[in-house]
Amino acid sequence: MSGGVDSSVTAYLLKKQGYEVIGLTFRNWPQDCVSRAEDKCCGPQAVTDARMVAHSLGIPHYVVDEIDSFQRGVIDYFVAEYKNGRTPNPCVICNEKIKFGTLLNKAHALGADYIATGHYARIEVVGRDGSPSRPSPASLTNDAARWATAPYLGSNGVRYLLRKGRDDHKDQSYFLFSLRQGQLARSLMPLGELAKEETRAIARELNLKTYDKVESQEICFVPDRDYGRFLREGAKLPDQKGDIVTRDGKVLGHHDGVQHFTIGQREGLNQGGRRFPLYVVELDAKTNRVVVGSVDELMRDEFEVANCNWLGTDEPERPFEASVKIRYNHKGCPAKVVILSGAKDLGRARVVLAEPQRAVTPGQAAVFYRDDLVVGGGWIC
Repeated sequence: MSGGVDSSVTAYLLKKQGYEVIGLTFRNWPQDCVSRAEDKCCGPQAVTDARMVAHSLGIPHYVVDEIDSFQRGVIDYFVAEYKNGRTPNPCVICNEKIKFGTLLNKAHALGADYIATGHYARIEVVGRDGSPSRPSPASLTNDAARWATAPYLGSNGVRYLLRKGRDDHKDQSYFLFSLRQGQLARSLMPLGELAKEETRAIARELNLKTYDKVESQEICFVPDRDYGRFLREGAKLPDQKGDIVTRDGKVLGHHDGVQHFTIGQREGLNQGGRRFPLYVVELDAKTNRVVVGSVDELMRDEFEVANCNWLGTDEPERPFEASVKIRYNHKGCPAKVVILSGAKDLGRARVVLAEPQRAVTPGQAAVFYRDDLVVGGGWIC
C-alpha cells in the first residue's frame, strides 16, 4: 500500500471478495523524504495515508524497511545505466526486484498465498491446451527461488498470461513484462478490469482519504525530476567534461557528462541560433561523447533487445509478428521479432519495424503484444 487511491481500492476489493488482507508499505528511500516530497511513496504522509486506509478497512498494516534492497536493486542500477550512456527504466526493475521480488518473500514469511498490487493489468491462467484454469494456492510451490524462474509451475500444467488493463489510458502491463511465471502465479491485480475513474468512484463512495489524491508521474526517488542533481548529490556521480560531436566527428560544443542526456533530447546542447535543431542520436560512454544529428538521424527501422522474457509462450523458435512498444507512452508499431539463436545471442532478438520509429533508446524496454496479450519483451541494446 503506497498511500495512493489504487492500492487503497485494491485492498477493499480483495476484502470484499473474502480474502484475508494484510497491508504492507515499503520504506524505500533512506534520505530525508520530507525535504524531497513528503507525499510520495517513501514519505511520511504516504505512510500515514496507507495506515489510515487500512484502519478504515479493518485490516492490519505494517511498514517494512527495504532501504538496502531498494538501494542495491533499483538505485544502483539507475545510476549505472546513466553512467554507461543508457536510459534506465527503474519502474520495471522495481516491480521485478522489489514489489514482486522481496514482497514475495515477505508474503511467504507471513504465510500468505498471494501478493496484490494496484497495477492496471490482468493475469489470466490457462491450461496447456489454452483453456481457462485456476489452481488453488496449495498447489503452488513454496520454493521462493522457483517462483521467480519456473517457466511453468511444477506439475500443475498451467501458464500465467499477462494482458493489458481494460483502461487503455492507464494500462501498466508494459512495466510488468519482466515478471516470471512464478511471480505472476502468486500475484493478484484486481484493478485490471476497471477504469481509473471507476477506481476513484469506489474510493469516493467509501469515503477513503485517498480518493482524490493527485497521481504522480515522477520517479519516486527523484520527485523534482532533476536527474542531474540526484546523480551528482544523491548518487555521488561527478560531472565529467566531454565533447558534443556530429556523426563525422566535428566538435560543436562541450557537455558535463553523458549521464545528463538521453536519445532524442534537444535541451542542454547550447545550439544558439542554429537554423535546424539538433538532437542527441547516440551516447558514447567510453569516449564520453554526445553525438548529435538531425531529426532524420533519430529514426530507426530495426534494433536488438537482450535479456528477453517470454510470457505468452516458451521462447519462440521462429520469427513472429507483434506490436512493439519502445517506451511506455509509445502507441506501438507492427514489427517482426527474430530470435538470435547463437550461443552468444542467448536471450537476444532482433526487432524489424514495419515503419521507422523515432528515438529508439538503449536501456528502455521493448515489449511485444498480440492484441492485449503480452508475448514478452527485452531491453533495447
